[in-house]
Amino acid sequence: MDRTLRVLVAGTGFAGQGHAEAFRAAGAEGVGMVGRTPEVVREVAARMDIPHAGTDWTAALKACRPDVVSIATPGGAHHGPIRAAIDAGCHVFCDKPLTDSADTAEDLRDRARARGVKTAFAASFRYTPSVLHARALVAAGAIGEPTEVECISHFGLERGIPFGWSHRRADGGGRLANNFTHSLAIVTSVVGERILGVFGDLRDDLGRAPVVEGVHDFTKRRAFIPADLDDPALEWGESDVEWSYAVLARIESPLATKPVSALFKHSGLVPRLREDHVVFYGTRGAIYLEGHYGSGTLHHHDGTGWRIVPTPEAIRAAVPEAKGETEQCWAHLARLFVRDIRGEAVEPYPTFEEGARYQRIIDLLRAGGTWTEVPAPEGAA
Repeated sequence: MDRTLRVLVAGTGFAGQGHAEAFRAAGAEGVGMVGRTPEVVREVAARMDIPHAGTDWTAALKACRPDVVSIATPGGAHHGPIRAAIDAGCHVFCDKPLTDSADTAEDLRDRARARGVKTAFAASFRYTPSVLHARALVAAGAIGEPTEVECISHFGLERGIPFGWSHRRADGGGRLANNFTHSLAIVTSVVGERILGVFGDLRDDLGRAPVVEGVHDFTKRRAFIPADLDDPALEWGESDVEWSYAVLARIESPLATKPVSALFKHSGLVPRLREDHVVFYGTRGAIYLEGHYGSGTLHHHDGTGWRIVPTPEAIRAAVPEAKGETEQCWAHLARLFVRDIRGEAVEPYPTFEEGARYQRIIDLLRAGGTWTEVPAPEGAA
């Protein structure tokens, strides 16, 4: 394909605007944007110089005739629009989670396969320069055979954040769908993609959140926290998703003779004291990445002690320039996706295969039922 790719974006918030910019940076043309609120989609599309703005997805597919659709809405709103796009022969770039259930995610994977369209799944923090650096070091044998990984993060989210899609399973909410997906993609990109088994303990330690009107941009929701959470006039919505989790996984690695053990520990509502981190341990050393998605400073232990290893300029130069870390990762994945559609050779990237597999894992974790009961001590009441 030697012409400019035409892209239709679903979503007008932070993700929708970020996806549109990512595809523009990759050399594609944003031809349309669809959102829920007419005045909002018109304003955003006009500001971003996107010609078509509307609220009807089916009409936009017909009017814009896109080569690619980019899905930047909450996960519960993905299934129908993506099915329609696949039926129209469009390639699909979708933010995480792919959908709100494994069955619908696998339906989209299978439909895309049958239609022969390409897909990309934006669990995209695997593309920060530091993670790319860690992947190169581990592949080069810097830690010997990988043995275990730990991903630790504490977000300290405010309990008064307004009730919305992130509180509802049916809308694609929950920390597994919106945090674990990134962490799992980071780990598998470094040690290997085949996940052999999982076990987890999940908690909804929020319970409820205030219902507040006017939240459009997810990244600005803190500005809508009510001043008085004890106000008897407040309406409350009930959370039905996990806000904290501890997950253990076994991952097959082409770099190791035994499966790699991985711990994913995330607390959405508790404060952090020290740096969140991602650590890869091996038979001859370790790599420690600062930050909840490992996007900070890289430390290497070679068996004698820790030292900071700066990211090579070649890796930094390979990642597109963008406003922020999230936008940079979208841009990197969008560039790979566009090049693949054009028939260029690119490295493997996450597709609906991973999106469906991750959603199946999330469903299994939410179903629980894998605890082994410990007998009470003899004589205990």
